[in-house]
Amino acid sequence: MEDGRYLDVITIGRSSVDLYGAQVGGRLEDMRAFSKYIGGSPTNMAAGTARLGLKSALITRVGDEHMGRFIREQLESEGVDTRGVVTDPERLTALVLLGIRDHEQFPLIFYRENCADMALCEDDIDAGFIASARCVTATGTHLSHPRTEAAVLKALGIARDTGARTALDIDYRPNLWGLAGHDAGESRFIASDMVTARLQSTLHLFDLIVGTEEEFHIAGGTTDTLAALRAVRAVSDATLVCKRGPMGAVAFTGGIPDTLEDGISGPGFPIEVFNVLGAGDGFMSGLLRGWLKGEPWETALTYANACGALAVSRHGCAPAYPSWEELRFFLERGVRTPALRHDAELEQIHWSTNRKGDWSTMRVFAFDHRKQLEELAREAGAEASRIPAFKELCLEAARRVQDGRSGYGILCDGRLGETALHAAAGTGLWVGRPVEEPGSRPLALEIGPDFGSDLAEWPAGQVVKVLCFYHPDDAPDLKRQQEETVVRLARAVRANGLEFLLEVIPSKVGPVDETITATIIQRFYDLGVYPDWWKLEPSASARAWERTCATVACNDPHVRGIVVLGLDAPMAELEASLAIAAGFDLVKGFAVGRTIFAGPARRWFTGEIDDAAAIAEMADTFARLCAIWDAARAASAPQFAKQGMAI
Repeated sequence: MEDGRYLDVITIGRSSVDLYGAQVGGRLEDMRAFSKYIGGSPTNMAAGTARLGLKSALITRVGDEHMGRFIREQLESEGVDTRGVVTDPERLTALVLLGIRDHEQFPLIFYRENCADMALCEDDIDAGFIASARCVTATGTHLSHPRTEAAVLKALGIARDTGARTALDIDYRPNLWGLAGHDAGESRFIASDMVTARLQSTLHLFDLIVGTEEEFHIAGGTTDTLAALRAVRAVSDATLVCKRGPMGAVAFTGGIPDTLEDGISGPGFPIEVFNVLGAGDGFMSGLLRGWLKGEPWETALTYANACGALAVSRHGCAPAYPSWEELRFFLERGVRTPALRHDAELEQIHWSTNRKGDWSTMRVFAFDHRKQLEELAREAGAEASRIPAFKELCLEAARRVQDGRSGYGILCDGRLGETALHAAAGTGLWVGRPVEEPGSRPLALEIGPDFGSDLAEWPAGQVVKVLCFYHPDDAPDLKRQQEETVVRLARAVRANGLEFLLEVIPSKVGPVDETITATIIQRFYDLGVYPDWWKLEPSASARAWERTCATVACNDPHVRGIVVLGLDAPMAELEASLAIAAGFDLVKGFAVGRTIFAGPARRWFTGEIDDAAAIAEMADTFARLCAIWDAARAASAPQFAKQGMAI
């Protein structure tokens, strides 16, 4: 912290939902589907700087509706402080429809007529909040209207009065200044004396001004780049950073030299441009990281150029921005292939270091069972059609134990548990969903044959779970067939932006020892399968857990973790196995089912107990398991502290 300030940067201005054409290479008219991301330069920068380790916040307005809540939730999941995000009860959140036509064309339509963020006003600017930040960063669009301009100027005034730094991303969009039609969202430059005068009246308020050559043309009032920079310098002492696309960027801390090449520069990166949209916000995020951390301009520009390179290599804006771990890896290792989105090692780090949510504790009630519940119903003489209702009772038991707290979850299927699965959305529960045909060996799936198409229908946040009865000594054809299915599934899961849980159970199909699980895990990593989660059998051997955890950590240091399955074990046996597993940091908890639901299910199907009794009994057992895990984890706290681990 600096002078008691707990925020590094507050960005202020536009906030929208970007609906990004999923197809590439066609007109916007040709798009068949859209991906939904947060958008708007200040919103993108708030997320981008948070990913790079800065404590960021955003001041804007969003609508009191689904899109506004989406923006708020996404920002919070990125670690952005949203106290400055005002919910506007009268206006809708801005939308942008956009696509990727080719390396240079990016058709887009701004839906911003009387939108929420353009209603930002001086009353939305809290002096104490501004004073808590080391920097306030504004963007040009909010200087285009007297009301939003007044809000920005108030924030800048407070920042300067309290000794904070100020930055401007010129972010010139002619049609957002009323200079072009709705179909001209792609336009980057239209000369305007009015815009130049408006910008120049504020430039003296900034310590850092960033723009493309075209953006400096509008700020300086001339299409001669050096003359434009000198015109800006005449009214501002700010460091000027001019972005030059594939030629990198240059910074000017004093007078403007005779050539742009005489400015301060950082190295560029020879990569393939896939998507030019959002590159500037990624660039600004990297630049702010370097500037606010006191790095030399050469280093700050290196961060900025690298972030811009990563942004243009992927689909979307904010989702493409790197984490700090990813940026460091990229700078240390360098470019392996110009098409960065095809760099498997880099993409794995991007994925695994930008996942959302804290699941450092996993207390999971697994009732995704289909075959077992069908057998229980048949034995009780009950119709299988009653199973979905029982799964709703399981969900209610899980929610009763959860009681709104974090660290709880369920495993539930979509075939017999669809109603419960839908009801779990938005509850704060971790939700895993199986895709395997129960008991199949070789592994067969309930989805397909095109896995990706079926998974495209799944809501964000559901975790794809697959159980494979796999053993290193399997016959070659069986092993190959199962491995091919898992590899195909893993690729489809990742392509759909979902997390993947791989459950392996070797003990049902072959002998096991302390090395078997670690051997299986290594085999799947060698095949290029990087599950977010592993679901593994309990073990009475600490040595086996050591081997298993070491293998996972060696291959994927950013893995979510391991959960222990139950295998219908008695409570005493489960308690003993969980006590051993809790001693390993990578083991985050358990996913247990039949130990919780088998007894109540039998009695419920036969009519011995009613809904309330079944819920109460399952909730009691689940709560006991949670308490057992929590106690075992607490008992391991001293050794984790000694090893410098977080629990």
